[in-house]
Amino acid sequence: MKQILITGGAGFIGSHVVRRFVKKYPDCHIFNLDALTYAGNLENIADIENEPNYSFIKGDIVDADFINDLFAKHQFEGVLHLAAESHVDRSITDPLAFVKTNVIGTMNLLNAFKEKWKGNFEGKRFYHISTDEVYGSLGAEGLFTETTPYDPNSPYSASKASSDHFVRAYGETYGLPYVLTNCSNNYGPNHFPEKLIPLFINNIINNKSLPVYGDGNYTRDWLFVEDHAVAIDLVFHEGKNHETYNIGGFNEWKNIDLVRLLCKIMDSKLGREEGTSEKLITYVKDRPGHDLRYAIDASKINKELGWKPSVTFEQGLERTIDWYLANEAWLKNVTSGEYSKYYEKQYN
Repeated sequence: MKQILITGGAGFIGSHVVRRFVKKYPDCHIFNLDALTYAGNLENIADIENEPNYSFIKGDIVDADFINDLFAKHQFEGVLHLAAESHVDRSITDPLAFVKTNVIGTMNLLNAFKEKWKGNFEGKRFYHISTDEVYGSLGAEGLFTETTPYDPNSPYSASKASSDHFVRAYGETYGLPYVLTNCSNNYGPNHFPEKLIPLFINNIINNKSLPVYGDGNYTRDWLFVEDHAVAIDLVFHEGKNHETYNIGGFNEWKNIDLVRLLCKIMDSKLGREEGTSEKLITYVKDRPGHDLRYAIDASKINKELGWKPSVTFEQGLERTIDWYLANEAWLKNVTSGEYSKYYEKQYN
């Protein structure tokens, strides 16, 4: 069987990719490598853990010896690299953790892949999943394209930009067959509740304040995670080597407008009087280096691979809310312990 390694497969986006690959490609053995840090949760993929073409490996991509041994043991013909530290707020308080995982971890995977195949790259592929935040901040007009110059403004986006550059450098220097994608903000089921949408869903359920940074006019493009998994599948199998594809949801929303829509839907779902949840909105001190606007031009992946989002933002948001309301036990589990301490430190 063809052996494929997916890193970060117990996390948010990774779990949806792992599930899709395990179910869609029974002739491939999918190895899920995850360190199971705070955002990694095996409950996210409990439904496929007994599938015959699936194996879970606990390990850290920062450990070069472990990664080298893993590649020596297995014939990984494809790597989908999703493992990353990804929360901007955390990168501000602990930037070195982001350098270790996002830069050194990526380097360890690139080196192991290069040494495993020693230039015999026929039929092999290294897929690096990145973010639109590497491009920096947009004004009121314009879109990020695949040729937009990098201009990262946070330790998180700087670490991802660095890893992107190393992937491309290995392609040019060693002929390593890579594809790279930069995606917009993801949302959907299984998202750890430190990011805006799952955090606010959880807070509304528990009648806690909704902390909105600054004036709330920061704008983001939102991509439903299951649509992202479909795009990743397409790029891995049909994308051109040494190419970059931007993946966006064509759903630009100002944070405050998104929060108000979320409050309206939640009030309806919970049987509360409309306007109840909006009263929980609290404006808090802005974070340093906050980018004003992200927006992706996803026309390249649409034209070359035929991909486009399958749901509107309103449809995806409603599906997301329904999942969290049906899985409150999951929410309570992941918001206990150390995360509670982090939350209080971040938003108290």
